[in-house]
Amino acid sequence: MEYKWKALSVTSVGAMMAAVDGTVVLLALFPIATDLKSDFVTMIWVVIAYLLVNTALVLSFGRLADMYGRKRMYCLGFAVFTAGSALSGLAFSGLSLVAFRVVQGAGAALLTANSFAILTDAFPRNETGKAFGLNAIVWAVGSILGIILGGVIITYTSWRLIFLINVPIGTFGTLWGMRTLRDAAASGRRGSFDLPAAVAFTAGLFALLFGITWGLIYSWGDAVTLASIALSPILFLLFVLWETRRSKDPIVDFAFFRNGTFSLSILAAMFQSLAVFSVNFLLIFYLEGISGLSVLHASYLIIPLAVATAVTAPVGGVLADRFGGKSITAAGLLIQFVVLVLLSQLQIGTSQLEIAAIETLYGFGAGLFWPSNTSTIMRSSLPGRLGVGSGIMNTFRNTGMILSFALTLTAVTLVTPASIVYQLFIGTLSGKLPSSTATSYLSGESFAFEISAALLLVALALSLVRTRAPTYQSAPVVAPPAAVGPS
Repeated sequence: MEYKWKALSVTSVGAMMAAVDGTVVLLALFPIATDLKSDFVTMIWVVIAYLLVNTALVLSFGRLADMYGRKRMYCLGFAVFTAGSALSGLAFSGLSLVAFRVVQGAGAALLTANSFAILTDAFPRNETGKAFGLNAIVWAVGSILGIILGGVIITYTSWRLIFLINVPIGTFGTLWGMRTLRDAAASGRRGSFDLPAAVAFTAGLFALLFGITWGLIYSWGDAVTLASIALSPILFLLFVLWETRRSKDPIVDFAFFRNGTFSLSILAAMFQSLAVFSVNFLLIFYLEGISGLSVLHASYLIIPLAVATAVTAPVGGVLADRFGGKSITAAGLLIQFVVLVLLSQLQIGTSQLEIAAIETLYGFGAGLFWPSNTSTIMRSSLPGRLGVGSGIMNTFRNTGMILSFALTLTAVTLVTPASIVYQLFIGTLSGKLPSSTATSYLSGESFAFEISAALLLVALALSLVRTRAPTYQSAPVVAPPAAVGPS
């Protein structure tokens, strides 16, 4: 078997594990809260803590991978994620689960910082779009499995199994990665890891995201919210000054951002995440509170999105390889813009069939955008610094995801009373809402979808003004002294 397919198989195990985990955790929040006798705020942090740590660490881990080898760091990511999953499955309280999700998030950061770089190294330049398209299939299938497995596990067994199921998968992934992966050829200079810069960047990003999530849950005028958000730009400024004036071996080579293709593609990825990440959160609220569906039934209506993404993503990747990522990325964003416009027109009596059709169209757009834009970013990354390029991409994308959650609920509460939104979110308004309440919530939801549609237009403009990715050559992959098995 060619090495590129072996590398894809390893990264697919990681993607599958992460996709399943991300879906089932959302479905399991209520039984977890009930079993651990925990409150709503703690359950929110079960989700947020994972994403915060993943986002804050991914850039530093990408730099470490460029220095010490992507194989070593990726396999370490499997091991840490597996350990975090085992601990989460044994959690004895809500706060302990939050702490163990931090461990999971650190493992996920090691995986995401390296997976795109591994694929970029393994596949020829004219096949990177195909590689990311195939990887997107795995994410889509993992999301479907997460919904199905989550429903079965929560209904018939214990919520603890949603974490413990990762243990055999992660163990296999660790061993398979150690046997299969190769590292890129050494650049001739390992360099050093800039710890002060890493601390400043991680602390700055954490302060920003912590402040936003704290404000969302508690109050935007709370002292913790204001202090945390105010501290963030100071830390970022210190990071930039240190990197540009003092560091002998900076984590971020700012030459990345002198490349217009890279910078615009990164921003497009962030605005796309900002616009669409919370779409299905709102749609779940609609299906539960207005259509009166159960959590599991509502989740099944998200499956058409995953199926359509799985079908379209490899096609989008191949088209990007052949015609360039600019037009394919733009087409994907335009389709998603249409989806958001349609969602903003939802009514109380909109049928489930219409919802499924909109979700299918959403999947088509995602399948075109994701592999083509990711391929453009990785092709535009500096040779020998793919880990940093991947880290920057995931940092911007994950930041967009968290901000999307905050922006969406803030937009809804500008139109709908916050008490209705939060009660719906935590499930105390279960079943079909009274007509007046449903109408009020629907107005706020439509406003949020309209804002998201406007953000997608920004992403579309950024994609259209960029040029083709430059023809950087990735570092070749080489086998370690001990052979990694027959081809």
